[in-house]
Amino acid sequence: MGKFLGVIVLFMCCVVPSLAKVYTVGDSSGWGLGVDYTTWASGTTLNVGDSLAFNYPSGHSVDEVSSSDYASCTTGNSITSDNSGATTIPLKTAGTHYFICGVMGHCSGGMKLAVTVAAAGGGGGAGGGSTTPSPDTTTPSTGTTTPTSGTTTPTTAHPSASVILSPFIPLLISGVVAIFSYFVTI
Repeated sequence: MGKFLGVIVLFMCCVVPSLAKVYTVGDSSGWGLGVDYTTWASGTTLNVGDSLAFNYPSGHSVDEVSSSDYASCTTGNSITSDNSGATTIPLKTAGTHYFICGVMGHCSGGMKLAVTVAAAGGGGGAGGGSTTPSPDTTTPSTGTTTPTSGTTTPTTAHPSASVILSPFIPLLISGVVAIFSYFVTI
């Protein structure tokens, strides 16, 4: 009975998929000029653990910046920067995250995105209600972002979201095979 219980516990641990999602910025339009990223991001609350996938041709970049650099389209103080054409940003902290294209004139031309990230388990990307932080306060001298109190807002699933399944799926399959083999040999 102990082995059977152990197999059941292992099975249950493997069944639960990771609820992290990958959102493709701009959907099929990708990261480029002429896309309304404010509309794209509206109604979608991301959670800690989700990721943003930026797809773009050469001649663009993805720079994560402070709120003041976002507002002024300043690129010299980027937190991160990439121009590979396929940039995936894991969202590791709650609060508002700011992204711009670092190529001169592109940010002021609309290539800028601000997203709100809720604490893990706060709902959001999959629908239902969630706690969404109010706009953050950024201290310009230190670049430190401090989230303020949250409000409850309804959210809907974003069409570019995809669920990432647990890496334990092979273990799940192995467990099912082991259970089947155990009962067949009895």
